[in-house]
Amino acid sequence: MAQLKAARVADVPMALDVLAAPAILEVDAAAGVRRAAAAAGGGVRFAVIGHRGKGMNALASPDWRLQEVKENSLRSFNEAARFPVDFVEFDVQVTKDGCPVIFHDNFIFTEEDGKIIDKRVTDLQLEDFLLYGPQNEQGKGGKPLLRKMKDGRIVNWNVQSDDPLCTLEEAFEKVNPRLGFNVELKFDDNLEYQEEELSRTLQAILKVVFNCAKDRSIIFSSFQPDAAQLMRKLQSTYPVYFLTNGGTEIYTDVRRNSLEEAIKLCLASGMQGIVSEARGIFRHPAAVPKIKEANLSLLTYGTLNNVPEAVYMQHLMGVNGVIVDLVQEITEAVSELITVPEPDPNAENLGNGAVKDAAMPNFSQREISFLLRLIPELVQ
Repeated sequence: MAQLKAARVADVPMALDVLAAPAILEVDAAAGVRRAAAAAGGGVRFAVIGHRGKGMNALASPDWRLQEVKENSLRSFNEAARFPVDFVEFDVQVTKDGCPVIFHDNFIFTEEDGKIIDKRVTDLQLEDFLLYGPQNEQGKGGKPLLRKMKDGRIVNWNVQSDDPLCTLEEAFEKVNPRLGFNVELKFDDNLEYQEEELSRTLQAILKVVFNCAKDRSIIFSSFQPDAAQLMRKLQSTYPVYFLTNGGTEIYTDVRRNSLEEAIKLCLASGMQGIVSEARGIFRHPAAVPKIKEANLSLLTYGTLNNVPEAVYMQHLMGVNGVIVDLVQEITEAVSELITVPEPDPNAENLGNGAVKDAAMPNFSQREISFLLRLIPELVQ
């Protein structure tokens, strides 16, 4: 991994401008979104968004920062709020009794009488879901919380700073109100969903959002094409982005298999943006101008977004923002690499044009073209 650079954290651009792309200006009601649209006069800035709060938990990683604080928890969201990010991204599912909860994995694991027990999150009652892991009630112990790794191993979900599982409503009530929420509508890739079931799930989430959001800015996103389309039909208050691997993985649903298909889906259903795996953008850089021509915003996610140089290249390419795990390091790097410098009061004839020129990357068009041709080879 490239060396992470220190920088002036306070100078990082605000993420709200990502919502101010013209395609989103028709959003109608929420005060937070209106404020975002009003910010469009200042131009679109580059955003840094905290992944599952201050970063996902990679329990097999040698990097201690990825086991620092429990992902998708109130503590992780508020830790991220210490840094200049304007949104945190998190995963929402709905329990069997209709309560939206924040949890990434489709199944939750514990150990009972020496046996590993797994249950689907959406098959649990809220009361049962909240019994896993540390408890809010002092002196009360919860069920051991385990996690299944990609290689099939089941490990203890150990982090340095643990926190209880939480509901979406709790997040609205207890997370720093200045933070916007990127709410990922989480569904199982291995299941087929009927519209009635999708609608019931999305309505439960919307009920909490409309009751609790107040002035908080909200973005909805989903890998599930039908869910993303339906969320756009059910409401026009908040923007909806389509999540895609950008062609880095192949699915039976062709809508998920390329950035071109993602563009088609967004235009057909009135969605306002795309969130792509960063590798998909680097492998197909020509898709970025097509996304812009379609008047869509573009965010990315993935491990490449923990490398400052990869983040900076995306800024040059026209990406609007990145979802990252290393919140502190990347916000510092972004502020150093991308922030418009303050004008020098001693310089003569330093008008606005000079400031803009000073902020431009020190690359020729030929050099940028070379880098864009080279990067797809590097990320194969």
